[in-house]
Amino acid sequence: MSSITIPTRSEHHPRLRPLNILRDLPAVADLIETCFADTMDSEGRRYVQDMRRSSGDSAFLKWANRVADSASLPLTGYIWEENGRIVGNASLVPFRQDKQRLYLIANVAVHPDHRRKGIARALTQRAMQHAREKNVQNIWLHVRSDNLEAIRLYETLGFIEYARRTTWKAVTDLHAKPPDTDIAITSRHPQHWATQLPWLTRLYPYPLAWHRNWNIHSLKPGLINWLYLLFVDLNIKQWSAIRPSTGSGAGRLEATLSWIPTGRGEGLFAGAGAGSDPEALTALLIQARRELSYQYPHVLFEFPVGQFDNAIHAAGFKPLRTLTWMQATS
Repeated sequence: MSSITIPTRSEHHPRLRPLNILRDLPAVADLIETCFADTMDSEGRRYVQDMRRSSGDSAFLKWANRVADSASLPLTGYIWEENGRIVGNASLVPFRQDKQRLYLIANVAVHPDHRRKGIARALTQRAMQHAREKNVQNIWLHVRSDNLEAIRLYETLGFIEYARRTTWKAVTDLHAKPPDTDIAITSRHPQHWATQLPWLTRLYPYPLAWHRNWNIHSLKPGLINWLYLLFVDLNIKQWSAIRPSTGSGAGRLEATLSWIPTGRGEGLFAGAGAGSDPEALTALLIQARRELSYQYPHVLFEFPVGQFDNAIHAAGFKPLRTLTWMQATS
């Protein structure tokens, strides 16, 4: 196996160059489709189609050239060429969190005919160097958790695992059968917020907040927040799972579930504690599948890998992908 080392100064390997958004998008789209064909879901296929469509949109390309270093889109990055053909890619996506800049390294792909030559390493190193040339030290990436070879590569480059999160998908169904349980499902009561907030904060941690397209505090009860949601026409739904009023643990809040129609990506966000009954989450997710069936053919749900996996599966959800989120430490 041969390997490639890129210089630490500005003179890089002659086959490695910056992405040219005016001409490279179709070839990069083809490469991504080839490399991830076995694992690409409908969202990924739509992403590739958008790349191809954008490559022919002169107005978009002119705009993209102006905002490549600020818009949270994969408009900048690096590619690897062999004999004039793009065989490797690494995209850089800028984000902001509380006025601090960070980068997500995405779409690291090498054509199957050119793997194990050090191309992915060289591209990732160059992307990391680009971020640091912009005085950005907060660098992230995510990779499928079953891609152990890629994970080992990123670890050698100074990335460490921060979290593992699964995206689940279910078909909505008005007639989905609720579980046989005495746990009651109600609308979220304002008094539950004091418990719900720390649950959400733990399950959707702040270091990953830049990648969410929602704000935890949009779920906060109160007149001001209600007026704001009304103004922006955001129809949030919230449910609580509560123990019955008799017996052990009577009246205890077991879990919460919120639906935020973000327009893309995940829409369901659950709150639960270490001592919560997994059956409560199952009941909540089935309730959401039933109530949302009038508006949506399916629902998506992202959640940390762990004790509730079986409960989510029992609610009729199937895993789409599990990603390992990694952060650069050096």
